Amino acid sequence: MAPGLPTAMDRPHFIGIGGAGMSGIAKILAQRGAKVAGSDAKESATAEALRTLGATVHIGHAAEHLADDASCVVVSSAIRADNPELARAAELGIPVVHRSDALASLMDGLRPIAVAGTHGKTTTTSMLAVSLSELGLAPSYAIGGDLDAPGTNALHGDGEIFVAEADESDRSFHKYAPEVAIVLNVELDHHANYASMDEIHESFETFADRITEGGTLVVSADHEGAREFTRRVRARAAGRDLRVVTYGEAPDADVRVLSIVPQGLRSEVTVVLDGAELTFAVSVPGRHYALNAVAALTAGAALGVPAAELAPALAAYTGVKRRLQLKGEAAGVQVIDSYAHHPTEMTADLEAMRGAVGDARILVVFQPHLFSRTQELGEEMGQALALADSSVVLDIYPAREDPIPGVTSELIVEAARAAGADVRAVHDKAEVAQVVAGMSGPGDLVLTMGAGDVTDLGPEILARLAR
Repeated sequence: MAPGLPTAMDRPHFIGIGGAGMSGIAKILAQRGAKVAGSDAKESATAEALRTLGATVHIGHAAEHLADDASCVVVSSAIRADNPELARAAELGIPVVHRSDALASLMDGLRPIAVAGTHGKTTTTSMLAVSLSELGLAPSYAIGGDLDAPGTNALHGDGEIFVAEADESDRSFHKYAPEVAIVLNVELDHHANYASMDEIHESFETFADRITEGGTLVVSADHEGAREFTRRVRARAAGRDLRVVTYGEAPDADVRVLSIVPQGLRSEVTVVLDGAELTFAVSVPGRHYALNAVAALTAGAALGVPAAELAPALAAYTGVKRRLQLKGEAAGVQVIDSYAHHPTEMTADLEAMRGAVGDARILVVFQPHLFSRTQELGEEMGQALALADSSVVLDIYPAREDPIPGVTSELIVEAARAAGADVRAVHDKAEVAQVVAGMSGPGDLVLTMGAGDVTDLGPEILARLAR
C-alpha cells in the first residue's frame, strides 16, 4: 500500500462513485494505491476519469457489482437503504463507511483546512487548492466541483496540507478535525435535516469544537448568521486554545477589506492583514467571489503561508465548472452555467453578472432543487429571479427526495411575478432550447441556474441559437 492509505480503505467499493464528493475520495485513494471499484447510475466523464486512474466503474446498481473481497463499502447520505449493493454488503458482512469518515481518514497525519458555510464552499476550497499548488506546496484536496485547471475535483499531493470542502447538509462535517476551519456564512438550508436556525448554529458550533488545539477559525464578519456564530463560538471556546480571525468589509473585521473594484470579469481587492496592505487580483467576477478569496487568503496565512506570496497566487484560480462557467457563444448570445440553487446564491450570481455585463439583457433558465427547499424558500427564489430581465422556471429537480403534495415550481413563478419579474414556466425540458432561442438576441446573456441537470441545457441552447 502507498503511504497514508488506511488499511480499511485498500479495496473500497463506492456506491454512487460518480458523485462530486464520492469521486474525489475515490480518486485520492486510487492515487494512493488502493484498488478502487464502484458503481454509478449513468456513464459520465467522471466515470471515465476514474477508470483512467485504474478504478473499476460499473454502470447501474446490482448486487453482483460488489466484489466479495471488498474491504469496505463507501456511501453518501443520498444512497437509499434498499440499494442492492448495500444489501449485498450486509449479507457478506462488509463494513459500510460514510463518505465523511472515508475523507476524514485521508486527512490523518496532514494539516487539514476545512471549508464550511451555506454558500461558497466549493469556490473557496478551489481557490486554496489552486493558489497553494501555484506556490509549489503540492496540497491534497477534495472539492465538490471540477476546477477549470487542472480539471479535477481531487488530488493526492506530496505536501503536508489537505484542503477539503466540509459539507454541513447532513452534519458530516462533524467528522473532521481541521487545523484551520473556514465558516463563510451560516443560513438555514437543508430543511430535511435542520428544523431551525438554532439547529444550524448548534451544528456549526460542533464543527468549530472539532478544530485542533492551537488551531484557527476563520469566519466572515459581514454575514449576520456568521457574526452570531462567532459570538457563540467565543463564549463556548473560553479556555480553549483556539484563535478566531474574522474577515470582511465590516469595520471590526480582523482582516479588513478596504475595496473591491470590478474590472469586467475580474476584481481587484485590497485588504489589510496583520497591519500590511495587500492588493491582488481575483480572476472571476462578483463581490462574493472576491470575499471568498479573502477567506482563502486568511486561512492560508493562519497555516503559515506568507500572505504576500499567497495573495498574487490567488489570481491563478480561474473558476470551477458550474460556478459562472462560460459554456459558449452563438448568434451573439453568451451562455453561462451557474450552480446557484439557494436564494442567496442566486442573488449573488445575478448581481455579479449584472456588474460584469452592464446593460445587456440577462435571461435565466432556473431549475429548483429539492421539494423541501422549494417549500421553504420558493418565495425568496422568485424574488431573486426579479433581478433578471426574463426567466424560465423548470419543474423541481427531486434529487434524493420524494414529492411533497402541493409543492411545485409554480410557487416560485407566482412569487417572481409578484415581485414584478417577467417569468414563465416550462414543464418540458425538451422545449427549453427553443423557448430561450426565441427570447434572446445578440448581446444577451443566458444563465442556466440550479443544482440539478439544468446544466445539460447549455449546449442545447447554443446549438439551437447556432441554427
